[in-house]
Amino acid sequence: MDQLIKILIVEDNVIIADDMQSMLEDIGYEIVANVVDYESAVEALSSQDIDLALVDIVLASKKTGIDLGKHIRQNYNIPFIFVTSNSDKATVENAKSVKPNGYLVKPFEQQDLFTSIEIALSNFNDETSVITERSAVEEEDDGKMVSNSVLRNSIFVKKNQHYYRIPFDDIHYVKADNVYLEVYTEDKTFLVRSALKDYLEKLPSKQFYRAHKSYIVNIDQIEAINTKDIMINGKNIPISKEFREFILSNMNS
Repeated sequence: MDQLIKILIVEDNVIIADDMQSMLEDIGYEIVANVVDYESAVEALSSQDIDLALVDIVLASKKTGIDLGKHIRQNYNIPFIFVTSNSDKATVENAKSVKPNGYLVKPFEQQDLFTSIEIALSNFNDETSVITERSAVEEEDDGKMVSNSVLRNSIFVKKNQHYYRIPFDDIHYVKADNVYLEVYTEDKTFLVRSALKDYLEKLPSKQFYRAHKSYIVNIDQIEAINTKDIMINGKNIPISKEFREFILSNMNS
């Protein structure tokens, strides 16, 4: 089941923080916490499921948003955006040291906030896909390639101007349709602009396979198999001879 993006707001100006929350909720994001200082943000990160953080550089504590950015980089695999009134060279250089996924200067409009978040999520998703591919090469389990958990075993998929977080386990199969892909879950379909080969590289290599020139399938979702097809969620999907032999050779092994 798809889930709304969950956001942490870290802003010491309560009025601005409340305005940001209203903007984000109006767009369709979920705010899991709205805090004013470093310590409260650290607590929220440790106790909540968070997909992205919006962080003011100046906070109501001795430690700053830069310190929080460093904490996020060292302990969490999520993107964060600095939201600040400061755009001077010294502040920007200091902020760059912790590699934020965005930098938004106040005051801003709802569209500016939306654009910054969507770009940060999209770029972060692409970056972590590269990490997944490298990790699969570096790690082995009984001679088989395995992937690290990325974004808590999820991938971001865009639909209706929002990025939704889809757990890998919920993806049943992916079908190529010209320059687009149709990503199928149990009850929803998402349209993605990508090559099938490139999208396969974003998915866990032990779970998703190219079953046919036009299909990627989640082998955990296979319900039945015959000489030409497999069945997933009641849908017959064509398979190649090589994939059929792969499935049959691994049945009950």
